[in-house]
Amino acid sequence: MKNLIFKNGDKMPILGLGTWKSKPGEVRKAVYWAIEAGYRHIDCAAIYQNEREVGQGIADAMADGLVKRKDLFITSKLWNDSHRHEDVKPALEKSLSDLRLDSLDLYLVHWPIAFKPGIGFATHREEFYTYQDVPLTQTWEAIQEQKSSGLTKHIGVSNFNQGKLKEILGMEGEKPEMNQVEMHPFLPQKNLVNFCAENGILLTAYSPLGSPDSRADRHKNDPKLLENAVVAEIARKHNASVGQVLIAWSISRDIAVIPKSVNKDRIIENLKAAELDLDQQDLDHFANIEVNHRFVDGSFFTGPQSPYKLTDLWDS
Repeated sequence: MKNLIFKNGDKMPILGLGTWKSKPGEVRKAVYWAIEAGYRHIDCAAIYQNEREVGQGIADAMADGLVKRKDLFITSKLWNDSHRHEDVKPALEKSLSDLRLDSLDLYLVHWPIAFKPGIGFATHREEFYTYQDVPLTQTWEAIQEQKSSGLTKHIGVSNFNQGKLKEILGMEGEKPEMNQVEMHPFLPQKNLVNFCAENGILLTAYSPLGSPDSRADRHKNDPKLLENAVVAEIARKHNASVGQVLIAWSISRDIAVIPKSVNKDRIIENLKAAELDLDQQDLDHFANIEVNHRFVDGSFFTGPQSPYKLTDLWDS
């Protein structure tokens, strides 16, 4: 499988297992099946509320001799309620404890949004911190310290636009090594991809299949990437599933991709996407899809009670 290479030579498998929305009762088996199938990259986050079970799945696989810790690449993310300098290390240590690990391979700031301690999802003004209260630079200083201390090998961000990345890039010390963002043919993010490439920041695509399980009422009229005619035609051409060609699309751009599944057959099927070679005609067809849509739009952070705006999240 192709790897992304960090500046120090460390490798991250370009295809990993996502664990967002994987229920605690299901994710332990999913992680085990993924490792058994050949996955070596697992993407986690504190807010997914399943890291303890992910850790059990990893421990099960190691106990059965399927893999050694050094062969795995494990990512986790700092939640919005731990952005103050003094809250970052305890949050990372909690993830490590739940995952049964001594260190992470990659630790990301999940969103450029800060809540007060203990707030899962802020809904009232008094539950938020502003950038004046807790600047992103304060959070990034603490993240850098976690790398220096050896609790994580690499550090980065998630859901950061060019403006927020520039703020971090302007600081002394370690630069973000990764930006994890929603990316798929409905949202190719060309400008952000180019900006990250120019600044030596690797990219990971989440929701690569168009977040098909985000079908709450407010999403019922969203376009359906898995049913797009162009994608279906490319899948037929390669005798592959629609999911496989969508995963292969990210890989063809040298962007890591983390499809989520708790279905054993689907987990195996998704991994085989790494062997799929899309040609230039396929990529041209993808580029000509005339749908532009962000599924994870961030509006849950920018309501009337919030001090944040969508421009804090996305480039216009």
